[in-house]
Amino acid sequence: MRGLWGGAAVLGSASMAFASMLWSQQKTEPEKDATGCNSDTNSSSPYELKLVQILFRHGARTPLKSIPDVLEAQWVPELLEAPPHTDISYVVTNLQGGPRPSSPIEDSYRRSILTGGTFPGQLTTLGMQQLYELGKRLRRRYIEESAFLSSTFNPDEVYVRSTNIVRTIESAKCLVAGLFQQKQKEIVPILTTEAESEILYPNYHGCKLLKILGGHRWAESSTLPHIAADLQSIRSELGIAAHQNVDFILIRDDMVARETHGLPCPQVLCTWRDKVEQRAVDMMCHIFEPSKRENLQLSVGPLLQVLRDNIEEKLQGTSSEPSRKMLLYSAHDTTLIPCLLALGIFDMRWPPYAADLTLELHQNRKTNEAFVKVSYVGQDQLIPGCSAVYCPLQEFKQVLSAYSLSPEDYESRCNSTEGLTKP
Repeated sequence: MRGLWGGAAVLGSASMAFASMLWSQQKTEPEKDATGCNSDTNSSSPYELKLVQILFRHGARTPLKSIPDVLEAQWVPELLEAPPHTDISYVVTNLQGGPRPSSPIEDSYRRSILTGGTFPGQLTTLGMQQLYELGKRLRRRYIEESAFLSSTFNPDEVYVRSTNIVRTIESAKCLVAGLFQQKQKEIVPILTTEAESEILYPNYHGCKLLKILGGHRWAESSTLPHIAADLQSIRSELGIAAHQNVDFILIRDDMVARETHGLPCPQVLCTWRDKVEQRAVDMMCHIFEPSKRENLQLSVGPLLQVLRDNIEEKLQGTSSEPSRKMLLYSAHDTTLIPCLLALGIFDMRWPPYAADLTLELHQNRKTNEAFVKVSYVGQDQLIPGCSAVYCPLQEFKQVLSAYSLSPEDYESRCNSTEGLTKP
């Protein structure tokens, strides 16, 4: 496996695609009730919205590493200027409200500088705008159409959590600015945690067993015959020296960052674009093969457990924050993809910048029966194992149970590596 933090940074930031399973996703339009209105934003609907949980990817960023021996793009500081309308008053703390922890991953980015003078992995102006627009979309749904949230930020209503990386913290800030149009009476707290205990991405540093399981398959992925042959061909066409450590994940990361920001790409990459996407996906399909259930559990199980616990606490009235209505989790494509896979709705495409996976908890106004509705990038999803888009809670919990892990089980499994050297 790559260096500890180098590998974690790539796997926590590069898009992770998973395959080797049939995709049973069914995209649907927002469900309508008998009045023809969106059933979850209509006050006459039989459903009452109780809680919203949103996992979202950060916005567009600088690449994690430039393709070696290839003309580099100019990543100048002007590409990172913050639009005034994304500015809010906020503070970053640990989960207990204390000082922000150190960030080894962010420190690793700042040990190198891209051509043009900026650091790798930094949120750009475009990325900031993308999250602001996502916030505006959420505002329309949860403030303007349904008055579910107050129009001014209230920390009792909205919880903001981020990985301890600058681009996700800034993305959270921009989303909140769009959601509340910079209206706030209090400073916005953005909570994060130490790298060792982070559950918002597959944690190869904090989980020994996951490091072993993922490390072997990562090393093996570039040697698969179809991937290795294409990698040799594109290396030759790009003129990359044999000693350079390059794979399709790195190539794609630089390529997509350039395309998104309108920066020049070598013509070879234009020719190879679809194949680069495919082979990068193939690599990640091998690394996180869904049939390797333990690997997926260790990658996303603790987060799924938190999402489930939040639902239970809301319904049972046991939450320490009874007024809380929305929980925002600012994370990565490597957060979204395993969650999509665990839910059975991964569409075999990498989540775009600012993609969101939203879980809404509803209750039937007459029967009090609970339902969960899942949407991805604004599209309602029919979860395999659920009888309808409004998934009865017991069915939804059964779906999650295949991969969710309690903190105790997670810690126990992560440390159970005796005698294990590879999957």
